[in-house]
Amino acid sequence: MTKARTRREDRPAIILDAAERLIRRVGTRTLTIDAVAAEAGLSKGGVLHHYGSKDALIQALAERKLGMIRDSIAAHEAAQGPGPAALPLALIAHVRQVYADEEGFPRALLLASAENPEAFAGFNTFLKDRLAQMEDVARCPGAGAVLTFATLGLLLTRTLGFHTIEGADLARLFDAMERFARDLPKGDPDRA
Repeated sequence: MTKARTRREDRPAIILDAAERLIRRVGTRTLTIDAVAAEAGLSKGGVLHHYGSKDALIQALAERKLGMIRDSIAAHEAAQGPGPAALPLALIAHVRQVYADEEGFPRALLLASAENPEAFAGFNTFLKDRLAQMEDVARCPGAGAVLTFATLGLLLTRTLGFHTIEGADLARLFDAMERFARDLPKGDPDRA
């Protein structure tokens, strides 16, 4: 297989990688198709062929990020084995894993969601689905939602720079959330 053929096949990923690097440096407000093309080593037309606008590019980045989150949570859930605590523990494990390693890009993507909420419809659907699933694992109304929002809130407030909890303090916080997840009142068997 020639390098040109591989490059052509990989262009969508190359473009998204370039856009992600730029967003880390300059944010989404100043992101342009021209800048993405230059960063990717492609023509503007090459970028526009795959992503017809800046909004389409941002939506594709959001969808890629959501896919990574879904895959990570699914892998953590499978590692937990069956049981009502699998999903909450998987969500906590995912956030524990990405807590310190999400510099720059998620903040820019989060800010972009305020400017272009339609591009993040998949995230909204994903969150609603997870909230519903979390509520199904507990008899105590709202317990699953509390755990979901506590876990995501920890990540989002760190992403926005409101805090940086580290070391033993962070480990204790995640450990407490995991204990809470394991102690959720189990789902009601009459509820179906």
